[in-house]
This record gives sequence, C-alpha cells and structure tokens, in this order.
Amino acid sequence: MATIPLFLMGCGGVGRQLLRHIISCRPIHSKQGVRLRVVGVSDSKSMVAVPDILTSEFHDDFLLKLCKLKSSGVSLHELANSGECRVFSGQEIASKVVDFASTLCESSGLTLVDCSASAQTIDMLSQVVNLERCCVVLANKKPLTSSLEYYDKLVSQPRRIRHESTVGAGLPVTSTINRIISSGDPIFRIIGSLSGTLGYVMSEVESGRPFSQVVTAAKSLGYTEPDPRDDLSGMDVARKALILARLLGHRINLDSIKVESLYPVEMGPDVMPLEEFLVNGLPILDNDIKKRINIASSNGNVLRYVCLIEESRCEVGIQEVAKDSPLGRLKGSDNVLEIYSRCYREQPLVIQGAGAGNDTTAAGVLADILDLQDLFQH
Repeated sequence: MATIPLFLMGCGGVGRQLLRHIISCRPIHSKQGVRLRVVGVSDSKSMVAVPDILTSEFHDDFLLKLCKLKSSGVSLHELANSGECRVFSGQEIASKVVDFASTLCESSGLTLVDCSASAQTIDMLSQVVNLERCCVVLANKKPLTSSLEYYDKLVSQPRRIRHESTVGAGLPVTSTINRIISSGDPIFRIIGSLSGTLGYVMSEVESGRPFSQVVTAAKSLGYTEPDPRDDLSGMDVARKALILARLLGHRINLDSIKVESLYPVEMGPDVMPLEEFLVNGLPILDNDIKKRINIASSNGNVLRYVCLIEESRCEVGIQEVAKDSPLGRLKGSDNVLEIYSRCYREQPLVIQGAGAGNDTTAAGVLADILDLQDLFQH
C-alpha cells in the first residue's frame, strides 16, 4: 500500500474539486493500493492542519465541510472550533508548511499541491522540493514562470515534481513532450491554441459575428474571467508558452516572449473601467479583427490565437493557419497543440481536448499525484 500525505495550497474552484475527486475516488484508489492522506489545506489567509502531522488525516466529512465553507466565501478560520484541526494564519503559514515537510521527509514524505494562483508559494516550494521524499504537484503557473533561478530550483528534482495541469488542464501535454525528448527525438516546433476562451472567440468570429459580440457572449457563458481583458491580454497563454519553451531547454523569461494583446493600452484595466470597455471599447476593435479575418480568408486560411515556439522564436498572438490543419479545424473551447519533431516532421503529433475547467484541471492534478505513488511505497 502506498500512502501519500498531501498538503493542498489553494481551495478555490480547482482545489475544492480536487478534494471532491480524492473523496469520490477512494474505492478506485483502494483497489490500486493507494491512500491519499490529506494533512493540511490553506488559502491565501489561513491554514488548517491535522492535530498530529505524522499519524492523523482529515476525514472526508471534514473535507466536504471545508469545501462547502469555502464555496460560500467563508474563511478557514471558521473551522477553528471544530476540534478537528489546528489553524494558522498570515506569515506563519509558510514556515509551518516547511516545518511539516521537514518532519514528514524523515518518515512518510509529503506531496505539496499548489492549486493557488499566487506567486507567494514560490519560495516555499523551492525549499520543499529539495527535501528528501517530498514532492511538488502544480496547477499554479506562476512558480514555473518566475525567474530562472527559482525555476532551476523547482526542476532540480525532476522525479519529484509534476505540473501537467499548468498547460492543458488534464491533457497529456508536458508528459508527452518529456517522453519525446527522453527518446532522443528533438522537437523543433510547437504551435497551439492553449486558451479555451480565445479558441472559442477566434473560431466564432469566422462566421461573421462581430468580435465584440463574441467576447460578450463568451463572458455570459462563463468562458472568460470576470474581466475578459485578463484573457484578451494573452498573458495566460504566454505563461503556458514559457513553461513549454523551458521544457524544450530555452533559457528565457516571460518578458522575452512577444505577446500580442487583443486590446490597446488605452483600454487597459488601469485606464478604462470594465463596463466602459464592454460597452464602448470592444466595438472599436471589431473592424480591425474583421479586416484580418478577410485577409486570412483570401489566402485560404483562418485566424487562431496561438503560441509558437521554434528554435529562436517564442511568441503569442494571432496567426494565420491552414483551414484543413488541426488548428484550422478547431471549434469551440478545446485546446489543440501540434508538436513537430524528427519523427513527427510531416504530420505533427496532435493533442486536442478540453483544456480548461475546474473538473478537468483537478483531474489532471490528481493524475499527477498518483504518478508519484512509487515514491511512497512502504
């Protein structure tokens, strides 16, 4: 039996769904000889931990209560009087997590799971990953897109870190790339649509619908962030591109990537209020997008918002692609990635599927945790 102690950082949508997945998969994991022992959970302000980090674990009923509490926007501090946990807050959280990891590394080990969206976890993770028998699983992109110094620390123990969900939610993107590289097959080009939001927007405007109308519809469908400019800026795609580029050995930082934003600086969040952007700003962008669509169409192509990684090139933005290519055929909010290598020179290896959503992302995180189980065999 492999028992994997888990500490979860971040109990937003993905973190809560991960806890629910862990609970619902207990019968499957039992048959596989695996037990996931949740010993701590933290959000941005508070942390709850089991009374005895070496022997106890949170019961499933407690974890479900925690999920319900966080879903209603209540602080983890509300659990202080439950009698089932210790509660910490503020600056002591980071030191306590490192203390717990230091204690467990001498016995059972620990897997630290980062489902937050915070840069505050970076220093803590770089300390924990170097502790014997301690592993890191990431859905949070920021640790892997920080400075090269921190990146090198995080990936210095490749057997003990997994981060599939940082790029394509549950899609097997990083694992596929690692397998290709390990086989000695050099990858010379990656091009992909790695934003479900922008994939939906670019495929919908093909039909003649105005860009502003499509973005507004995407927002109402829940495809975008509350402020669509968070998606339209391209920065989320840029972070994913940086993670892939670094996997290929590119020694670059986020500011090395050429990023095309789909709105001008004067319409940015610091300049223009959200409502004004939606009502007055977006329609101004319609004509330019329409012209670009018409030019692409006259060339027999379509427009997609993609990341492109080649030997000396890493950029993110709108590109013309062939209509009959995997990217050209993309509809809806799927992600598509084309990988070109020596073995996949003429016909790329294509990965396609849902690349966003709490359920899919949490499933990807859980698969990463289980991929580490051989390190916890007793």
